[in-house]
Amino acid sequence: MPELPEVETVKRGLEPVLLGARLVQAEARRPDLRWPLPERFAERLSGRRVETLWRRSKYILAGLDDGTTWIVHLGMSGRILIGTTAPALVGSFVHGTGAEKESVHDHVVVETDGGARIVYNDARRFGAMDLWPTATIAAHPWLASLGPEPLGNDFSGATLAARLAGKATPIKAALLDQRVVAGLGNIYVCEALFRAGIHPRRIASTISRPRIERLASEIRDTLQEAIAAGGSSLRDYVHTDGDLGYFQHSFRVYGREGEACRREGCTGRVLRIVQSGRSTFYCSRCQR
Repeated sequence: MPELPEVETVKRGLEPVLLGARLVQAEARRPDLRWPLPERFAERLSGRRVETLWRRSKYILAGLDDGTTWIVHLGMSGRILIGTTAPALVGSFVHGTGAEKESVHDHVVVETDGGARIVYNDARRFGAMDLWPTATIAAHPWLASLGPEPLGNDFSGATLAARLAGKATPIKAALLDQRVVAGLGNIYVCEALFRAGIHPRRIASTISRPRIERLASEIRDTLQEAIAAGGSSLRDYVHTDGDLGYFQHSFRVYGREGEACRREGCTGRVLRIVQSGRSTFYCSRCQR
């Protein structure tokens, strides 16, 4: 599933063509994705202008001029590609992405007054979309219980320590709990725990405050580096322009089972264990 850096990358790719644009035509080619689309979904999108565009956790949110917000979740295989209906639009984020080519998995298609054609493609249909009043967007069932944004001003070592206090679960599971920190997923939790030198099985409430401070810093740095690299290209994820992300080339432990640890001076090897049905990668020696 695309994690925070991938979703942030998609959001940034959409900004040049969607923010401030009017959606002159919207088409829903099926009545549902993971769940049913809102009633009159395409009709309610058509004609609206996008006034704001932001990300919350793994959701992309577009605030519309009628006081509603269009919520998009990519699920496991959802992709948003941008094509053009106007050659003059071709630029840094829009340069022939393949969105002009029809696919049976193109489920939602939106055209803007600037000539962009935005296509939501999802072979497995695990993604989701909704429309919700902007004034109460924080109360939406998908968003209401989310924890702080790890790249936001409210996230710090103190914040993380407070949310981990009393938790008798392994730190890996605690960080994947979206109520603790929003947007973290399997890949970047593995990478951040390695950088912080924390064993993924260590009970969350037993980690000292200095180590939690370091973990919070490593979470932020890992995510920022991944965003700068355009995310990670695993299975279905691509940018809005059809290009791949490159952070997977910087993985220090994820997917490197059996390889030597990349920490200078460490003689350990990367091991893989399964936690809550997910693969966890860590160094056998320098994470404790």
